[in-house]
Amino acid sequence: MKISEQWLREWVNPALTMTDIGKKLTMAGCEVEGAERVARDFTDVVVAQITAIQKHPDADKLNVCTVDAGTGESLQIVCGAPNARAGLKAPLAKIGAVLPMAEGDPLKIKKGKLRGIESFGMLCSSSELGMSDKSEGLLELPADAPIGASLRDYLKLNDQVLELNVTANRGDWLSVAGVAREVGVLTNTTLTPPAIEAYLPQHQEVRAVTLPAADACPRYAGRVIRNVNAQAPTPLWMREKLRRAGLRSVSALVDVTNYVLMELGQPMHAFDLDKLAGGIQARYASEGESLTLLDGQTFSLRPDTLVIADEQKAVALAGIMGGLGSAVTNDTKHVFLESAHFRANKLMGKARSYGLQTDASYRFERGVAADLPVQALERATALIVAICGGEVGPVVDVCADDSVLARPSVSLRRERIGRLLGITIDDATVVNILQRLGCEVQTTPGGWQVQPPLSRFDIGIEEDLIEELARVYGYDQIPADLGATKPILTLPLETQNRITNLRAPLLANGYQEAVTYSFVDPAIEALLSPGIEPITLANPISADLSVMRSSVWSGLLRALQYNLNRQQTRVRLFEIGPVFEKKNGEIQEHIKLAGVISGAIQPEQWGVKSRAVDFYDIKGDVEAVLEQVTGETFYFLPVVHSALHPGQCAQIATQERVIGWVGALHPRLEAALDCGQDVLLFELDWSALQQRTLPSYQAVTKFPAIRRDLALVLDKAVLASSIDQEIAKVAPAYLTRWTIFDVYTGAGIAENQKSVAVSLILQDSARTLEDSEVSRTIDTIVASLRESTGATLR
Repeated sequence: MKISEQWLREWVNPALTMTDIGKKLTMAGCEVEGAERVARDFTDVVVAQITAIQKHPDADKLNVCTVDAGTGESLQIVCGAPNARAGLKAPLAKIGAVLPMAEGDPLKIKKGKLRGIESFGMLCSSSELGMSDKSEGLLELPADAPIGASLRDYLKLNDQVLELNVTANRGDWLSVAGVAREVGVLTNTTLTPPAIEAYLPQHQEVRAVTLPAADACPRYAGRVIRNVNAQAPTPLWMREKLRRAGLRSVSALVDVTNYVLMELGQPMHAFDLDKLAGGIQARYASEGESLTLLDGQTFSLRPDTLVIADEQKAVALAGIMGGLGSAVTNDTKHVFLESAHFRANKLMGKARSYGLQTDASYRFERGVAADLPVQALERATALIVAICGGEVGPVVDVCADDSVLARPSVSLRRERIGRLLGITIDDATVVNILQRLGCEVQTTPGGWQVQPPLSRFDIGIEEDLIEELARVYGYDQIPADLGATKPILTLPLETQNRITNLRAPLLANGYQEAVTYSFVDPAIEALLSPGIEPITLANPISADLSVMRSSVWSGLLRALQYNLNRQQTRVRLFEIGPVFEKKNGEIQEHIKLAGVISGAIQPEQWGVKSRAVDFYDIKGDVEAVLEQVTGETFYFLPVVHSALHPGQCAQIATQERVIGWVGALHPRLEAALDCGQDVLLFELDWSALQQRTLPSYQAVTKFPAIRRDLALVLDKAVLASSIDQEIAKVAPAYLTRWTIFDVYTGAGIAENQKSVAVSLILQDSARTLEDSEVSRTIDTIVASLRESTGATLR
């Protein structure tokens, strides 16, 4: 939002410098990002008039002008501007004047000759004065401009433009009136807005207005103005104000609507009345309906798009841009001037969905007060009649929902102010601040009942009012005292694993922690999770970061690829982060611990022979993490995973559930990612790693331990975990440990079988075990293994 100091001071003029006003605005939340002068420095430029003009005898594009600069003597100026003509008033840089240059040193005007004709000065365009980037001729000044007057003083060029960073919830700041109102509140200065009076109708022609889409457009006002002069030039003072607000002059009718937009904050539109067929309606677009806009783009409209239409067709995208077919031109004679109120939630995002962004949509999406349409209509009418003439008709004001003309009241409790701000603000100050903000205030036993103004869509609850009090009262007046608190220290339960416990074994094994995006490349996601519908972002930051990840591997593989492409061939990364899945139409989030390794097992050295990492290396790393989790027994089961190598893949599970995967990346994915070397990964469910059993002291038993070794013959397909689980089922309390310590295949063993040696340690803490107890235990274990796995004693 750009606003010139002089335009602002026409509305409110506190006895403060613009620097001080800018500081107050910034402290109140309306950040002043910067200020720039409206024109660069120049000297000795005055208002002059061309009294006579004739062609240069030796140059077709040059004219010899006789110029009156108010000195009593005529000056001869050679000028090549296409709009130079007798009677024109324009800026004149006299001999000795200094003009700014876009690049290099300033230009000093001297007496010179152009094609043999002497020139005593230079007639100037706006770009030559540093008032614009480019121009197509002399800067034309009004006919009543005083000859000989300083141009800088006449055009009030000792002005600066403030660049305001307006927050999304303060659409009321997007106008001179809104910023002036804020300055008036902050400085306790009275506003002096221009007088706006109802224009008496000169004819009775109207266009009927209906609101089929009253939910989106609850109020619409319009009026017919006949016999306007659309070719009338826009006054220089208006062009200058628009320029300083960042808008270019188009034509008088368009400039007036833009002027009211910047002044009051109400977007407006002027239609060529002769191009409208019958009455006006605010409705939703029909399926397949198309509209060509003012910028020449043609759109096929969606049914949820609000349009302004006549009885035959859509003539404007409501709150965004008018249509080309009904636009005013220099040939326009009769105008229908519209000023409407649209609900912000119905227009939000609509302009962007069509790839558009306009001053009107920017304001309507943030909220425009519902009491502005008629006020803006009267203001624009007065300006059009003053500039273009015309005969004014009556205002047609249709309001389908009176609730838009009143904001809900909010209760404000006196004690709540002190609790939230930590200070006491006296009642008179509270009421004064709220009334200066435009609120209606009624006193209640415990505080006040406050009705915010229509422009303040951001005030809806008590805390909003207290925030306003703090803003206007001054954050700098609120002491930075630490109030009395009762700190509550929450320590993690000893039965919960801390994150540092689970990081430690990975860090000790050379891993580095990575943090990657939760949104990933859909191509990688499709490779890792084929057949699973990805969760697509509605507004991704880029095409290769457009879906939410279902596995942490998506980000880690991209990080691995990034390192490999930069000649970092030994990579060990882990990450603790969220993954996302869709279940029953709802998106669920889970935390995972995942890792990836690739390259050599050890950094290059002379003491150890180099080899590449394999499945058992990463399995060992996972086991080191799982050792931090007590109270659970984890099993590695050979189950196929679509992203992992079929022969080097294991599912990690407890007795109750699957908690993760470990294995080598599938060769197909390695080729697709162009890794060039083996890649191994693991992923664990974070929730399964949280619990641990507290260590407790146990007295060292004085009774002897008994060891028994079993040599079991069983099928090669039987897993070690199956033996482990079966022994755990039948083991008595005094069977303290069992270990598989040897596997044999070869002579004496059938080809499809193997011999597995298991050691059993039996020890009771209170007595010496008898041989009969040990024998019964061994028999029970052997019988159980025979039944479940087919094992026999060798």
